[in-house]
Amino acid sequence: MVASGLWHCGCVNLDDLVRLRRARDLMDREYAQPLDVPALARAALMSPGHFSRSFRAAFGETPYSYLMTRRIERAKALLRRGDLTVTEVCFEVGCTSLGSFSSRFTELVGESPSAYRARSHDDGAAIPACIAKIHTRPVRSGGANPAGRS
Repeated sequence: MVASGLWHCGCVNLDDLVRLRRARDLMDREYAQPLDVPALARAALMSPGHFSRSFRAAFGETPYSYLMTRRIERAKALLRRGDLTVTEVCFEVGCTSLGSFSSRFTELVGESPSAYRARSHDDGAAIPACIAKIHTRPVRSGGANPAGRS
């Protein structure tokens, strides 16, 4: 097992795990760019099929699900600021469909982007951003919970 706890099964070798982390880091940095499985697989020096299977085995979710979680995480921060419309936030985080963005946001956060933007977020104002990020990170409902969050 890898010390980070991200290696869920023995089917991902250490070399692949290093390459998968490279692609995951790319998603973390470039979440607003048009990233798809073939582009991420190239970054990991893998075929798209092998990349998708290995990513899910290593991190407990699909590359698309991971990328959308990053995008929704950033969208929450932008919506809390309140100076952008929901549509502007959608495009700012790299989503190309307002409907898909709104559906995924609602699925992960439990309320629509408009409702999230409209309510007060003052209760978290005094909390450092690094701590707030941990507690406001969107988590998929149902299925695997890779980092043990509830």
